[in-house]
Amino acid sequence: MLDTSVVIDLGRIPPADLPEEASVSAITMAELSAGTHATDDRHERARRQDRLQLLESWIEPVPFDADCARAYGRVYAAVSAVGRRPRRRVADLLIAATAMAADMPLYTRNATDFLGLEDIIDIVDI
Repeated sequence: MLDTSVVIDLGRIPPADLPEEASVSAITMAELSAGTHATDDRHERARRQDRLQLLESWIEPVPFDADCARAYGRVYAAVSAVGRRPRRRVADLLIAATAMAADMPLYTRNATDFLGLEDIIDIVDI
């Protein structure tokens, strides 16, 4: 599963660093959708919209379902156990829970966002 950070940087990541088959969480799609509205620069907004539309045409997102909700409890507990504040990174942790429920490694450009999860999710820092 690709974290939002990977999707944003896809053009800068060597293909050899990416999995042969990729998926994204519906949470990543939500972050990208919101991101198009998070800038006042019309050119940047257009780039973000293009990225979102390309991804939408390329892949069907993994939904956040009841299995993901249960996995989120474990993710929340693991992050709390290492002294981190889970509420500061809700979207990241929901993506991690989706990867966990789907039994997929999570590819990210920001491995520090997932500290404390190494024992329950395969985090791949690229």
